[in-house]
Amino acid sequence: MIDKRNVPRHIAIIMDGNGRWAKINGLPKIEGHRAGANVVEEIIQGCIEWEVEILSLYTFSTENWQRPKREVNALMGLLGQHLKKNSNKLKENKIKFMVSGKKDDLPRNLQQQIQELMMQTKDNAKLVLNLALNYGGRQDILQAAKSIALKVKQEQLGLSEINEQLFTQHLYTNGLPDPDLLIRTSGERRISNFFLWQLSYSEFYFTSKLWPDFKKQDLTEAILEYQKRQRRFGA
Repeated sequence: MIDKRNVPRHIAIIMDGNGRWAKINGLPKIEGHRAGANVVEEIIQGCIEWEVEILSLYTFSTENWQRPKREVNALMGLLGQHLKKNSNKLKENKIKFMVSGKKDDLPRNLQQQIQELMMQTKDNAKLVLNLALNYGGRQDILQAAKSIALKVKQEQLGLSEINEQLFTQHLYTNGLPDPDLLIRTSGERRISNFFLWQLSYSEFYFTSKLWPDFKKQDLTEAILEYQKRQRRFGA
């Protein structure tokens, strides 16, 4: 049974395997993405039940733009549909919605949806749902470094003021604690340019389940495994 005194405060998930799930089931790839999107609601409910504070989902990476244009357009459309469909549920369940990543490159209508939903849910406190959208770990670190360098150049910052805390404040995830637990589905064992700075002391949990097959019970098993770990943070 899960000990609620030792639940990860922040869970991050690399939702992998939608395409393979579709292929196995003889369906178009977009149906795999649709099935994967439907799983998110169940995982959100699991996080609320186990009193997880923050759920970060690797939704669309900077590298995903290299996929066929038709697939990218379908993914953007699917995301817009789900935001519209579930906006009331987020509000009713007191979920704060946020996005980590470069929003400027997204379709304009999607940018507007995101901004409106962030504003409408900014005071909610039951769970933070953070979508890593148009996100890349290297790009995150690079933009933070550029932002700090510009402030130094403009004499808003001195070199002696630059430390880990200040650098963290310039990342897309500013205001969020680092993930305690990273989950990756589909059997792959890499982090694929996700939260490179933020995952430095996270616990990793890998499962062979494809994302559309990942259910609340699988989340529970990941949390139980996390609770067996001893986190020393280098001490």
